[in-house]
Amino acid sequence: MAAEPVAPAQQATADPGGGRRIARVLIDSPLPQLDRLFDYALPEHLGEVMPGVRIKAPLRSAGRMIDGFVVEVDEEPDATRTLSEIDSVVSPTVVMPDRLYRLARRAADRAAGSASDVLRLAIPKRQVRVEKSWQSVTETATITAESLARAREVVARYEGLDAVLSGAGRAAVEAIPVQEGSIPGWAAVLSAAAAVTLADGRSSILVVPDYRDQELLLATLQEMLPDDAIVRHDARQSNPDRYRGFLRTLDEAPCVVIGNRSAVYSAARAGLVAIWDDGDPLLAEPLAPYVHARDAALIRQEQEGSALLLVGHARSTDAERLVLHGWMQDVTAARRITPKVQLSTPQELEQTAQRVPSSAFATARAATADGPVLVQVARPGFAPTLVCATCRAPARCAHCGGPLGARRRGAVPVCGWCGVSANSWRCSQCESTQVRLASSGTERTADELGRAFPGVRVIVSDGAHPVQHVDDKPALVVATRGAEPIAANGYRAVILLDGARMLQAPELRIGESCLRWWSNAAALAAPGAPIHLVGVNGPVARALATWTPAVYARSELESRRPLQMPPTTRVAQIDGLPASVRAALDALAQIGIRGEAVLGPVPIGDEGRMRALVRFEYAAGQAVASALRATVVAEAAQARRGRGRQRIPLAVHLDILEPEI
Repeated sequence: MAAEPVAPAQQATADPGGGRRIARVLIDSPLPQLDRLFDYALPEHLGEVMPGVRIKAPLRSAGRMIDGFVVEVDEEPDATRTLSEIDSVVSPTVVMPDRLYRLARRAADRAAGSASDVLRLAIPKRQVRVEKSWQSVTETATITAESLARAREVVARYEGLDAVLSGAGRAAVEAIPVQEGSIPGWAAVLSAAAAVTLADGRSSILVVPDYRDQELLLATLQEMLPDDAIVRHDARQSNPDRYRGFLRTLDEAPCVVIGNRSAVYSAARAGLVAIWDDGDPLLAEPLAPYVHARDAALIRQEQEGSALLLVGHARSTDAERLVLHGWMQDVTAARRITPKVQLSTPQELEQTAQRVPSSAFATARAATADGPVLVQVARPGFAPTLVCATCRAPARCAHCGGPLGARRRGAVPVCGWCGVSANSWRCSQCESTQVRLASSGTERTADELGRAFPGVRVIVSDGAHPVQHVDDKPALVVATRGAEPIAANGYRAVILLDGARMLQAPELRIGESCLRWWSNAAALAAPGAPIHLVGVNGPVARALATWTPAVYARSELESRRPLQMPPTTRVAQIDGLPASVRAALDALAQIGIRGEAVLGPVPIGDEGRMRALVRFEYAAGQAVASALRATVVAEAAQARRGRGRQRIPLAVHLDILEPEI
């Protein structure tokens, strides 16, 4: 494909009888019409140019210079074409190995996106001083015999895991819900797998949902591996530190990369890719092309032949689908260990006004005499929502219509959207001026428990008050889901509140999410410690009590199959101007995607935009992605030619987690 021509002074020609060097370049641009390789001539004064280096090249639009990466260097025997010349090589460092480009290209193609958008997540901005001081590491880090023996011991606790690691297999691993000191079982197995892989001379990539998990895993890794073998991939790092870590992954010496969702695109040559808690929505990329870390890991494993582990206490329906299709192996503990979960009795279920039933209250009182007790609640704050004291209608802000909440007992209601205080609130339904608390957050729960347990410490852990660890002394720890601290030697009891409210959320995966939240909290309990799930019965509660997450995930798949909901089928979301959405649907109709497979389009927002959902089988994925991508490129090019049209005419998101219409 020829590069777009530039001004004559910048063009390069060659004698018809002679050959010349050319470079195929991927332009770093968000424009979808530029997501292809362009041919450029390589002038002699640049010397040897390696694939994967950063370059600057001209583009026809206003004679601009644009950044790009050299993908291939070739010799062209027929030099009659007029090609633009590469202007300069930004750096001789190969920052885009071929394996990274192929991963980005395949991930983008699967999601109908641009490879440059994926590479932007993988390759940090250049830091000149860091690059000049970089010294390549070629020697493999040394693991002590004691650490390696301990790692192999942890791996041996899981039946068949050693064969998966050595044979580059794929496995969904049910983590043992135990805690050794301050090390959770899931962190132990990920660290052990990475240590065994590093001892075999291969790199590992460990992906976790959030920074709390990253810090826990990092502390566990540091007890097993030398510091120079561990590379953090962290958006909180400074640009120099992040670039320094990136350069380390380019070395021949193997390493262990640990980070959040974008770490799956690490430049390291992976022998193992492992993801903790793949059902967590934080692993879904919010930026185009919206590739989930799990999907990128599956592509990477197929291309590089690495081992792949999806580790969790609960089983996502996506992972279970892969197991049922024989694509992944089911790995469980060789010696099964299950938490001691107690469900609410029928009598307790009828007592809806009693937030903490007598059995859970008695358990907490007895356990606080020995150590910390965890109380999980649904929401942070004091009272996240208020209702009218007379008619129970939701209390809404008169200014913007947002929900009113209270920051503390007796406080003036405040809007959760605009922050305006409702000093003279009046109910729009019954004209009452009185409000009551509709739900309890962490602070209100802590206030109530503090009065019920005099003399016992009460610790709050949520987004506004993050706590990583608590000691082994008696305490009541009130935490929101996902913010539970690690207790030294485990919690003496775990009380799971607000379960019924959590299950009422209007989400397709809410049962799956609740089981994941509760399982992760239950795994923090000390061996044999009681766990109370309050006010919940049904399939999710039974799956927690019997600790059978795979069975529940399988039943969820069966219930979604008749509805053609993900992950039994793939779902694409198409947003844009009406004409652009119609063009995309017409393109899909040409490949047989029509009729009941299409939901909508319907209006969204107040800007005249439309949205449609398209359901399709996995086998049709490549055809659907190609058709949608071609439409995105055509609509973007047409919009660019039409002066004054600033809005993006068409946006495509494949594999959405929660379909909305």
